Amino acid sequence: MTIDATTESSDLYPVTRLAAAREATAAAGIDALLLTPSPDLRYVTGYEALPLERLTCLVLPSAGEAFLMVPRLELPAAEHSPASRLGIEFVPWDETDDPYAVVAARLGKVGGVGRVGLADRMWAMQSLRFRDAIPGAEQVLAGSVLRDLRMRKSPAETAALREAGAAIDAVHAQVPGFLRAGRTEREVGRDIAEAIIAAGHSTVDFVIVASGPNGASPHHELSDRVIGAGEPVVVDIGGQMPGGYCSDSTRVYCVGEPPADFVKYYDVLQRAQQAACDAVRPGVSCESIDAAAREIIEAEGYGRYFIHRTGHGIGLETHEEPYIVAGNTEPMAPGFAFSVEPGIYLPGVHGARIEDILVCTEDGGERVNHRPHELIIV
Repeated sequence: MTIDATTESSDLYPVTRLAAAREATAAAGIDALLLTPSPDLRYVTGYEALPLERLTCLVLPSAGEAFLMVPRLELPAAEHSPASRLGIEFVPWDETDDPYAVVAARLGKVGGVGRVGLADRMWAMQSLRFRDAIPGAEQVLAGSVLRDLRMRKSPAETAALREAGAAIDAVHAQVPGFLRAGRTEREVGRDIAEAIIAAGHSTVDFVIVASGPNGASPHHELSDRVIGAGEPVVVDIGGQMPGGYCSDSTRVYCVGEPPADFVKYYDVLQRAQQAACDAVRPGVSCESIDAAAREIIEAEGYGRYFIHRTGHGIGLETHEEPYIVAGNTEPMAPGFAFSVEPGIYLPGVHGARIEDILVCTEDGGERVNHRPHELIIV
């Protein structure tokens, strides 16, 4: 889907990002960024280009003018995207042209390149073509340049995440009406997917409906398993909003009265998730937030059942930096947006996870999800 420049928020994709990316490129000792269709390209330009075998690529030299290589048949879409506000040259190419050679020749005219930063999600076929076209250049990841810019969300990005959070909350509010004994996970998932779009998302990124023992598999998604009475059901759902920013939230439901052992550890999980949220503030390390949840779960004897990190960054991607995990000493800063989602999973029995998206503010953490954390019995 291509977002029309007349409807896209200039605050969400400000033209100043191009200069900020150029400055970061120069500071990293990289001669040019090569950004093909990806969250990196959309972040810098606002253009959600189609990922095709035909090359679309923003070429951003650290010294010199940026330009956008675009297949001629995609030129109208590019011209109607937010990239049209950047004042850069669009360079259309025809089917018989070699766009990689064109990029190499143009970069040679601005002094040549020793290091190029490739979009983290560039296809291997494209990176190899660039390697052949610019054989003397070292290839590195553009993410190393853009990570600090993308991690610190602007007020407009934070507002977009709040909108996404409210939309996915509206879906969770409907889930009790979809769940009942005798329905399959896939049937429930189909209803949820329709609700995600109806709530304002442009795409459904994932729908996890994990009942009974499937709840012990964190990324189970859907199956034809019939949901039984008295079974907990983990529902983890998310999508992308028209502006490009993502939602992600997990709540746990039970079809009838829950098992006693489940109730016991669900209470532990609630306390752990709250402790991690309370730990968020500028200056603390990402790993300390993970530790705040993990210490409670371990103290209650469930440590070996908490098998993943506490969270991940979110923005134009559902999973991006920063990661809330042991070993990540990155200090929290205002604008960081990430999930807090500890889980407890008993193999072959059941499992649970509670997830909110938070944004680090000047004095703590702001949740963008507001559905109740209590076990919801339907």
